[in-house]
Amino acid sequence: MAIETELQDLLKAAMRAKDSRTADCIRMIKTKHMERRTAAGFKGPLDDALWLDVITAYQKQMRKAREEYAGLGERGAEHLPQIDFEIEFCARFLPKAASDDEVRAVVKETIARLGVKDPKLVGKIMGEIMKAHKGKFEPPTVKRIVEEELK
Repeated sequence: MAIETELQDLLKAAMRAKDSRTADCIRMIKTKHMERRTAAGFKGPLDDALWLDVITAYQKQMRKAREEYAGLGERGAEHLPQIDFEIEFCARFLPKAASDDEVRAVVKETIARLGVKDPKLVGKIMGEIMKAHKGKFEPPTVKRIVEEELK
């Protein structure tokens, strides 16, 4: 099922069940999608890949917001359950992140292919890997493993 259709069905179900948390989250994702596709200079298909990009960006935004609210202590604690819910909701649509072993195998292969031995070239290796495996690998994990392999 297409992501757009699935989101629409979930929104209808949430509205019937009066589940405002889910409905609000879906509405926000749909708004972000509309902003992306109506932005000046946007070209490209309106397919699941665009939805995945939007959901990934929204989840990243929520993770950053969670850190900020958690840093506020008691004042921010009341917002954390909603943010955690939204992060989990987004995760249902995103592909599962690769394990450390999978990332390590790709890192070793990329380092061998590029012939890099200098630890200062972490960014070059990361760029190559992230471009080839967009959305599958978490950047902090890739960076950590690249640094370990170049030591």
